[in-house]
Amino acid sequence: MQPGSVHFLRGYRMGEWTGQARVVAYRTGPGFEAARRGPAGADWALLTLDRPLGEADEALPLLRVAPAPGTALLLGGYQQDRPEVLMADSGCRVLAAAPLLLHDCAGTRGSSGAPLLVAEGAGWAVAGVAVGVARDRPLGIAVPAAALPAPPPPPPGPSVPPSRSAPP
Repeated sequence: MQPGSVHFLRGYRMGEWTGQARVVAYRTGPGFEAARRGPAGADWALLTLDRPLGEADEALPLLRVAPAPGTALLLGGYQQDRPEVLMADSGCRVLAAAPLLLHDCAGTRGSSGAPLLVAEGAGWAVAGVAVGVARDRPLGIAVPAAALPAPPPPPPGPSVPPSRSAPP
């Protein structure tokens, strides 16, 4: 897939969004092969956008240490059964933390790439990126945020004002 054919829509809900950017580059995990969807620990992508969306202080931090089993999680994403609405399971926990995160969050197809969040102070931090779910019960795996590269600093310049039209 060519980067320029991918768009990022911020704040998407029911056909409207608060900002959009085109992907100009992406990086996947070492050894990742899309055709075989793996290996699971490399099933992530860091997207470089053509413009900043929002403010730098709105970005959630990545946990650099995997959360311990029993840690409360929130899985939020756009799932196949409700693709127009951000869905979340806020009552789940880490089951195991090495080398991938095993969790009991409910998710369906389409939740791949969704963040697994943990409460941190008055806000949230990214504990991992969902890469797979069980079909018959709330069980999933995620790449721990500690395994992801640190995101680059945002480019200088103002954020882009909201846009609610279709991407070009």
